[in-house]
Amino acid sequence: MDGRNRSAIRPGMRVRVVRKADQPTGALTEGIVRDLLTKSPTHPHGIKVRLEGGVVGRVKEILDDSDVSA
Repeated sequence: MDGRNRSAIRPGMRVRVVRKADQPTGALTEGIVRDLLTKSPTHPHGIKVRLEGGVVGRVKEILDDSDVSA
C-alpha cells in the first residue's frame, strides 16, 4: 500500500518513509507514525509524517499494522 492518501495513514501505523536527505538514493526508514504533517488529502510524492523517533519524511509504504497496538 502506498502513502499518497492521507485517509489511509493514522498515528500508530508502521510505515516506511524517505527522508529529504535520502531522496537521491531512495533509502527508506521504517517507524511508527506520531504526527501527520501534510494537510491536503493527497500528495503525489507521499504524505509527510513525523515518526516516533522524530524522523520526518514522506510515506512510501504502509506496512501491515495488525500487530501494532494503538
